[in-house]
Amino acid sequence: MRLALVVTTYERPDALAAVLATVAAQRQPPDELIVADDGSGPETRAAVDRYAAQSRVPVGWVQQPHAGFRAARLRNIATAASRGDYLVFIDGDMLLHPAFLEDHRDAARRGSFVQGMRIPLDEAHTRAALAARRLDAGGAQPRGARRLYAVHRPRLARACAKLANGFIAVKSCNLAIWRDDLVAVNGFNEAFIGWGPEDKELAARLAHLGRARRSLIFGGIAWHLHHAPAARDRRATNEALLARTRADCTIRCAQGLDAHPANTALWL
Repeated sequence: MRLALVVTTYERPDALAAVLATVAAQRQPPDELIVADDGSGPETRAAVDRYAAQSRVPVGWVQQPHAGFRAARLRNIATAASRGDYLVFIDGDMLLHPAFLEDHRDAARRGSFVQGMRIPLDEAHTRAALAARRLDAGGAQPRGARRLYAVHRPRLARACAKLANGFIAVKSCNLAIWRDDLVAVNGFNEAFIGWGPEDKELAARLAHLGRARRSLIFGGIAWHLHHAPAARDRRATNEALLARTRADCTIRCAQGLDAHPANTALWL
């Protein structure tokens, strides 16, 4: 299995550099890394170039012009450009546990897709995490109940994969899917523009295809750096798209992956 890690980013080079530092620290590195940029300035590309210069694995770069929130389109561009047969998607503000990709490899099963954990950090813990570029220094770990989500127990993760579906929501910031399944449903639905449940709509189409969701708790752990919430002005429109997909049992979206040519990444 060739695993591709896809990192989406927009105008946050300090967070991206910290994320890439946690990619470099993985016990099992990806077979390739694709950084997908939503039209950021040169500082973002510079951060990726610095990482690529010392990376143990191939690093690909794709970019789209920034024209509002178009995460679905950006992920499709990255998917088309990648050479992996199993894709793990994260956002460029997710710091990864050292066993993150090891856990995702272990959880991969044909006929299913995998949702990993997202542990939000507040502003203070985000500053500490960015300074340390890891979560074990500077008091960067969240406290209280959320700290339990950071417990890493691979055997327990395997046992709880179905049970955890009941309380872990689908989020594309930590999501793993077989390429063949993405092709079958035509990838992310690019009708979603602006913030909205494009991840849940993809999960619905995968379910209509007959793919089961498996959720990782005590594994696939990533910490989400704090940021201001995205605008919700398109929420009603996007929720209606999700409702229509569910009602019609849609499998393949009309605006999706097939709009993008393969092998377009710039390999650094």
